[in-house]
Amino acid sequence: MDSSFLLVHRWIPSPKHHWFAGGFHNLVVPRSSGFPSSRLGVFPLRVSLSPTLTKVGSWNSRRILSTCFCSAREKPESSAVEKDSTSVWPILKRWDVPWQWQTVVLTMFACGLSFALTGLLEAAVLPYLGFRAGEVSLDEKAEIVFVGQFAVTTVVLGVVYAITNSFQPLPDDVFRYDLKEPFNLRNGWLLWATIGLLSAFSAIALTGVALNFFYGGSPQRETDALVLLLPLIGSSSISNACLVGTTGVLAPLLEETVFRGFLMASLTKWCPTPVSVLISAAVFALAHLTPGEFPQLFILGTVLGFSYAQTRNLLTPITLHAFWNSGVIVFLIFLQLQGYDIREVLQPSS
Repeated sequence: MDSSFLLVHRWIPSPKHHWFAGGFHNLVVPRSSGFPSSRLGVFPLRVSLSPTLTKVGSWNSRRILSTCFCSAREKPESSAVEKDSTSVWPILKRWDVPWQWQTVVLTMFACGLSFALTGLLEAAVLPYLGFRAGEVSLDEKAEIVFVGQFAVTTVVLGVVYAITNSFQPLPDDVFRYDLKEPFNLRNGWLLWATIGLLSAFSAIALTGVALNFFYGGSPQRETDALVLLLPLIGSSSISNACLVGTTGVLAPLLEETVFRGFLMASLTKWCPTPVSVLISAAVFALAHLTPGEFPQLFILGTVLGFSYAQTRNLLTPITLHAFWNSGVIVFLIFLQLQGYDIREVLQPSS
């Protein structure tokens, strides 16, 4: 039987010298009352009042009040099955975000707008600070890149937290950064970041092989941000430090907080977690504005999303993303110091 019952007995004094006629009454008790409630917020109640137990003379009489709480729509079996599935596969568990789809759309639009406006403001301010195109050194260019990324990260994250702050207190697993138990088998952030890094490297390498096989070569990367940064790679220790700080710290912190911490977690309110991972990965890849790199970016975004779903800790995708970006920069610096033409490495001639 699907219904659940709770029977409560209590003694209530009745007026003197009166008989109480028993009867049945239907009541509805909201969740805010002290009575047991279901997930739906209301329990249909059947209240049975027993006949009054009367005493002779001037003694007080009492009656017994029996209350039966019944939830006809409660299905503990299905909820137990759902709980068991998420306990066995935590990667399928959804986030319980308190906002609606309007907040998601508004926040993502505000992030894109603030990103663009911050870049335009930076370009307008630089000439007044004495930095003119063609007249700055490589170290100064690297410093400008770092400061610009720092400004964008600060502004965009400020927008995200300003909008979501109105929904405080947030659930514990929303925007969670937890350094504890990095190697825990179930949700260790450093362990799963390492596993994700190896998975992403293997999947992207196989994708590159497949693209070369079907299309006869890799896509051109003239608009890739990495190609634009090539003159700075290995030029000096200052440039190297600025590039690692930009791509290995600031960019992962910004992108993972927005695309995984906010967008992906929000989408699980309406979509299963794997679908939310794929949607956020596609938006992540499109946001880089490099169509030729979409397959690789989509795979990387998918791995980042599943690593976050496994641990529910933003340090996992941030660390994975940081290892990936800074690893690429460090590897190219090493090749540059060994005398290789890194532009030729990235764009082999056909």
